[in-house]
Amino acid sequence: MGLAQVPGFPSTLQWLNAGVAPPGAMPGWLTAIAFANLGSAWSLQALQALQTLRARYPNRLRALVLHVPRFDHERDARRAMKRAHREGITLPLALDADWVAWQQFGVRVWPTVFLVDGMGQVQARIEGEGVLADLERRLQAMESDAPGDDPTLQRRVREPDLPLRFPMGLAVNAQYLYVADSGHHRILECSHAGRVLRQFGSGDPGLIDGDAGHASFQSPHGLTLMRDTLYVADCGNHAVRRINLRTGDIDTLCGNGRRGAPKEGPVRASQDVMLDSPRAVAAVNDQLHIALAGDNQVWSYDLGKATLTLRAGSGALDVKDGRGASAAFAQPVALAAVQQTVYVCDAAGSAIRSLQLRDNAVQTVVGQGAWAFGQADGPRTIAQLQEPQAIALDPDSPTLWIADAGNDRLRSLRLGGGDLTSHPLAQPLHGPAGMAVGAGAVWIADTDAHAVLRVEPKTGAVQHLPIGE
Repeated sequence: MGLAQVPGFPSTLQWLNAGVAPPGAMPGWLTAIAFANLGSAWSLQALQALQTLRARYPNRLRALVLHVPRFDHERDARRAMKRAHREGITLPLALDADWVAWQQFGVRVWPTVFLVDGMGQVQARIEGEGVLADLERRLQAMESDAPGDDPTLQRRVREPDLPLRFPMGLAVNAQYLYVADSGHHRILECSHAGRVLRQFGSGDPGLIDGDAGHASFQSPHGLTLMRDTLYVADCGNHAVRRINLRTGDIDTLCGNGRRGAPKEGPVRASQDVMLDSPRAVAAVNDQLHIALAGDNQVWSYDLGKATLTLRAGSGALDVKDGRGASAAFAQPVALAAVQQTVYVCDAAGSAIRSLQLRDNAVQTVVGQGAWAFGQADGPRTIAQLQEPQAIALDPDSPTLWIADAGNDRLRSLRLGGGDLTSHPLAQPLHGPAGMAVGAGAVWIADTDAHAVLRVEPKTGAVQHLPIGE
């Protein structure tokens, strides 16, 4: 695009953690205006890159984030701020609830970053990938730091200090409940009553193997149990980790801390493999299935042969049925596996998909399309979800439980052609993003409330677990 004066921000823009920030002339500064969606893995990668550069060039780069909602619930300012805190985004943030700024700037895709020079002229529009490299080149080419301070006035908005911080994945067996305490970068082993028995990970973010007290995770998400091993989708490290529950030792199955596309074939060393935002894992028949939210794909790791195989997903963000790479997922964030079927929770597609392991065929179980969402119960032909975040299979009945985060509802789907059903609870949910079923209960990570709940499935009675209290 040619040099043009940056448009002004519309009055409808709601700043969530900062005073009104002017987009125009700022002598000596390069301003990045990022149009993003806080629920999008691609957007979050761009924002994290932008945040890294802001810290690296604090006197040259000014960065502003405009969150543009995909879903109805994302128009809620409180929920948008929660999502930013969950993902560690601390840049000045505004909510463009009705897409007014999006249209005014002529944005076409998430993420889009406009680079504005000190005279208020748009120097570049960066769409999709490449935010870090292009922007850093420009910052390095600047001759000096800005003559003054960044005038953007940020307000200190923070989460309360609680024993849990944005819990995500859950796993349960007859004796224990395991919790991915994502915001504290650790995994907890608890009794069913909520007493913490062991902690895995030091609590400091990092990618370090070793014993329970010295190893480290970074924003762990999904969990799955197989015999005496707990597998962890260590999302912030772009890795899959393994906890030996007998010894407490932790090692890395695959991933090296850098985001990238995996390759099929033998895994000779974990650091040789790159993954892109693994959000979920599910183990069955000595196969570990991995949902990559950044690649929109499902992969399998053979635990006996140490090989990686692409199961399905073209990489495009879409709800498209088919076989193998001809199918498409829309940000897979949760998995549930039984025998020869893996159920996939597509957050951006508001859909539940099935993946048949015999032939890698993908079929939509619930979902009306990549941009269709709602909260309708009933037959699968009309049932709707809104950005679901977690699923779990009931070991005692052919039922798939769903944490329908966008609607703050507990839903269930009767497998074999049954309807989608909502379950009224004794208290509201707050962005639930983790779930497990077992030991006679449905266990829910009430993520935005920093809590874990035990739900009696027949009555809807809810018990808050006092984990760490």
